[in-house]
Amino acid sequence: MDIKRSVLWVIFVGALVLLYNNWQVHTGHPSMFVPSQSLPHPAASGAQGANDVASTPAGAPAVQSGAPAAQAQLVDVKTDMFDARISTQGGTLERLQLLKEGDAKQPDTYVTLFDDTATHKYLARTGLVGGDFPNHTDVFTLVPGPTTLADGQDTLTVRFESPEKGGLKLVKTYTFTRGSYVIGVNQQIVNAGTAPANPSLYLELVRDSQPVETPRFSHTFIGPAVYTDQHHFQKITFSDIDKNKAEFATQADNGWVAMIQHYFATAWIPPQGKDRTYYVEKFDPTLYRVGAKVPLGTIAPGQSVDIDSKLFAGPEEEKMLAAVAPGLDLVKDYGWVTIIARPLFWLLEKIHGVIGNWGWSIIALTLLIKAVFFPLSAASYRSMAKMKEITPRMQALRERFKGDPQKMNAALMELYKTEKVNPLGGCLPVVIQIPVFISLYWVLLSSVEMRGAPWIGWIHDLSQQDPFFILPLLMAGSMFIQTRLNPTPPDPVQAKMMMFMPIAFSVMFFFFPAGLVLYYVVNNVLSIAQQYYITRMMGKGKTKKLAAPTPPKQ
Repeated sequence: MDIKRSVLWVIFVGALVLLYNNWQVHTGHPSMFVPSQSLPHPAASGAQGANDVASTPAGAPAVQSGAPAAQAQLVDVKTDMFDARISTQGGTLERLQLLKEGDAKQPDTYVTLFDDTATHKYLARTGLVGGDFPNHTDVFTLVPGPTTLADGQDTLTVRFESPEKGGLKLVKTYTFTRGSYVIGVNQQIVNAGTAPANPSLYLELVRDSQPVETPRFSHTFIGPAVYTDQHHFQKITFSDIDKNKAEFATQADNGWVAMIQHYFATAWIPPQGKDRTYYVEKFDPTLYRVGAKVPLGTIAPGQSVDIDSKLFAGPEEEKMLAAVAPGLDLVKDYGWVTIIARPLFWLLEKIHGVIGNWGWSIIALTLLIKAVFFPLSAASYRSMAKMKEITPRMQALRERFKGDPQKMNAALMELYKTEKVNPLGGCLPVVIQIPVFISLYWVLLSSVEMRGAPWIGWIHDLSQQDPFFILPLLMAGSMFIQTRLNPTPPDPVQAKMMMFMPIAFSVMFFFFPAGLVLYYVVNNVLSIAQQYYITRMMGKGKTKKLAAPTPPKQ
């Protein structure tokens, strides 16, 4: 009948299962819950040059790889935000470092999104389909001009021109803007031939399924996504693509496509109001892509068509993303707790605007949440205190009727009724609070704002584990104290297991980001203080009741 203990056992077993599953994923083994994803084979990736990844969207002619690759050049582009490299083969953006997002563990390096190496491939490319037209395998010509954003300059344009092919010429212009993670991409399609042409423009993101670095024992989504006003945000796992089970909107005149990873995302945003077809597929043993194909209509000889698109590549900061395109802020994905997590992050951000330190903001938010839930916590702790008081009597009843479960349950129910104790009283208030605390977990795990954010002293990055494990040790100690404050299970084996739980949980917290552990430590300390205060007040009230003078006889 001890419902609270049963719930704790379920949570404990579930945590052990999740711990084992995340360890499996971390060590390269398949997940117990999600089918294994195809990882790139280094040798295969290394054998493929940019010209070998020549597949184009459905409807395009086969493209021959070969001699043009030797003519391709790499163009370095530098701005205040990016250190980029664009290949003249297709005018493909094949390397992009974020200069505002330096690696906290290696200050001289930066976060790299697009990349093309022997072990990792991640590209943003475009081209024309619908005929033998210029595409990402053709060698373009760099139009002479600056490739570095000069001091005092707000924008930098870098232009590439394709050779005439199938009567069409493609002019691709990248526009980099100071202080912005959005790259403007204008594509002018010129019909230099003698016959009308009816091409479509494709914009796609190509990458392998190689995982990115995430906190140990934590699993975050990596893969493509499609957004439309009608179907909203749709994530697609690599495993679903492998099994041809990917579900997403394919037709729209709005929306965007993206590749998502922990803290960062890239997205192609075609011009709104133009019909497009979205596609997601695996087109190579190690490579996946998500893209949009935009019909351009008939282009008569001597005419041209201009298409302006946006390419986002940067951190998942909600305000910034929402300003770039409708729904783009959803790439910062909280999963099924989004409805609670988004308001929590909004509140955390407001607190940070006043305090100016993310660590202290986490503490302040935890204090605020505990204050809001104090009535529920008080009810739970009162119920637990009453259960602790009658635990010896419960043990005596279990011992007396251990051979007759029916009589034992009846005796326990009578005891609960006599002492006015509700076995669910300590459980339900906790269950109500669980979604909020899970949501805050995802807020802290998903927020790129924690990356490189210091707190005090030895904590220089709230997104990394505590270097000296001080917070995890405090976490283990606080869990041990909480266990001591709770009613002792009558079964000696259960009692030992309850004492072992803090150690088991603490294993995970030794590898969690410091910001997450800080939240749990503060939450536990506040819970201990609340429980101690309420239990002490109940004890004083009972003492006063026992010491009350007996009224004189009449």
